[in-house]
Amino acid sequence: MSAVIPDHLHDHHHPAPGGLMRWITTTNHKDIGTMYLVFSFIMFLSGGVMALTIRAELFQPGLQVVQPEFFNQLTTMHGLVMVFGAIMPAFVGFANWQIPLMIGASDMAFARMNNWSFWLLPPAAMLLIGSFFVPGGATAAGWTLYAPLSVQMGMGMDLAIFAVHIMGISSIMGAINIVVTILNMRAPGMTMMKMPLFCWTWLITAYLLIAVMPVLAGAVTMILTDRHFGTSFFNAAGGGDPVMFQHIFWFFGHPEVYIMILPAFGIVSQIIPAFARKPLFGYASMVYATASIAILSFVVWAHHMFTTGMPVAGQLFFMYATMLIAVPTGVKVFNWVATMWRGALSFEPPMLWATGFIFVFTMGGFTGLICAIAPIDIQVQDTYYVVAHFHYVLVAGSLFALFAGAYYWLPKWTGVMPSETLGRLHFWCSIVFFNITFFPMHFLGLAGMPRRIPDYALQFADFNAMASVGAFGFGLSQLIFIAVAVRCARGIGQRATARPWDGAEGLEWTVPSPAPHHTFETAPVLR
Repeated sequence: MSAVIPDHLHDHHHPAPGGLMRWITTTNHKDIGTMYLVFSFIMFLSGGVMALTIRAELFQPGLQVVQPEFFNQLTTMHGLVMVFGAIMPAFVGFANWQIPLMIGASDMAFARMNNWSFWLLPPAAMLLIGSFFVPGGATAAGWTLYAPLSVQMGMGMDLAIFAVHIMGISSIMGAINIVVTILNMRAPGMTMMKMPLFCWTWLITAYLLIAVMPVLAGAVTMILTDRHFGTSFFNAAGGGDPVMFQHIFWFFGHPEVYIMILPAFGIVSQIIPAFARKPLFGYASMVYATASIAILSFVVWAHHMFTTGMPVAGQLFFMYATMLIAVPTGVKVFNWVATMWRGALSFEPPMLWATGFIFVFTMGGFTGLICAIAPIDIQVQDTYYVVAHFHYVLVAGSLFALFAGAYYWLPKWTGVMPSETLGRLHFWCSIVFFNITFFPMHFLGLAGMPRRIPDYALQFADFNAMASVGAFGFGLSQLIFIAVAVRCARGIGQRATARPWDGAEGLEWTVPSPAPHHTFETAPVLR
C-alpha cells in the first residue's frame, strides 16, 4: 500500500529558505563544498598577509616592521592558519563537491553532520585570529606548540588550544562522513578498484584523520591541564618531560603532512589522464602506493626529533623508515610521467598546474630525502633549509594541486569556463615567484640561518631580500585567481559544454572503449 503525502507537506508549500539562512541550514553537499572553499580561501589570504608581514620584516637586517614578540606570534599563527584553516578545509571542500558526483551518490552519507562540520570552522578561526587581540597576544610557541613554551604563554595559548579542539572535531566528523559515503553509497557496479583515484586518496586520508586528530587533542589537552590544573606532563620541574610532547605531537604531525598531500595526489591523478587523453598508467599501483604512504607515515614521526638526544639505533630506524616512504612516492611520480608519455598532451591551466605540481613537489621530496639523513638533519635542523623543504611540499604540493583542481572543476561548479589567459598568467607568475621566494632559502639554511628569528647577520641579507621580493610577487599573483573565481561565479565568460576539457587546442579524443584484456584504446583525432 503506497503512502499518500498530505498536501500541506509537499515541498512547494515549504520552499527552502533564501539568503543567508539557506547557507546556514543547507545539507546540500555542493553548497557545503562551496562554503568550505570560500572559507579556506579567506583563511589563505589572512595567513598570506601574516607571511608577507614576516617577509617584510626579513627584507633586510635590523628591526623595521614589527617587534620580536609579535614576529614570533606571526610565525606561529601563519602556520596554524594555513594548515588548519586553509589547506585542510580546501581539500574537504573538494571532497564534498566531487565525491558524491564521482561515485554516483545523491549526497554525503550524513548531510546534517556535514553542515555542522563546516559551521564549527568559522568560530575556531575567530578564536585563532582573535588571539592577537587578547592580553599577551597570540601564542608564540610555533605552530607545533612545543612545551615548555606553550605551558608558559598567555591566554592566547588557551584560545589556540580551544580552536585546535574545535577544528579537530570538524575534521573527524568530515572524515567519518567521507568514509561512510565512499564505502556505502557507490553506484551499482562501481567496485572499489573502479573508483576515481580522487575518491581513493580521500578515503585513505579520512582514515588518517580519524586516527591522528584524537592524538593532537590529547596533546593539547595535556598542555591545558599543565597550564591550569597543576599536572606536570611536560613540566620538567614537576617530573614531566618536554620531549614527550614532541613524540605525541609528531605522531599526529607526520601523518598530518600526508593528510595535506594525499588529496592533492588524487586531484593530479584525475587531471593528468584527462589532458594526456589516455587512462592513468598503473591504477592499482597508485592505490597501493597511496595506502603504503599512509601506513608508513605512522612510523617515521621522530625524524622531526633527531636533535633531541635519541639513541643511535632510534636515529637509524627513523632514518631508514623515512627513506622508505620515498619508494611509493616515486611510484606515483613515475606513473604520472608514464601517463603523459606519448599522450596527446595539451596544456590548459589545469594541466599547467598539475605538471608544475609534479616538478616542484618532486624537488620538495628530494630535499625531504636529504633531511631524512640523520647527520645532515642535525646540521640543518631549525634552519631555513627545513622551511624551504616543507614549503616546496605544501605550497608547491598542496596549493598548486588545489589550484589545478579549481581550474579543472570550475566549469562543472559554475557552468562557465575560467579565463584561460588569466589562468596561464596566474600559473606562470605563481611558479616563478614561488621559486624566487623559496629556492634561496635552501642556501640560507645550508649557511646556518635559523628560522623564526626577526633579525639576522649581514651575510644572509641578499638571499633574504630576494625571498621577500618573491614573496610579495607570489602574494600579488593570487589576486589573479580572485578575478578568475569572481568571473566564473558571476557567469562571465564562455559557457561550459557537457565535457568542457575535451577537444582542447584542436584535438578531440574517442571515448575510451573497453578492448580485450581490459586495456583502453584512445586515439587523438585532428579536427
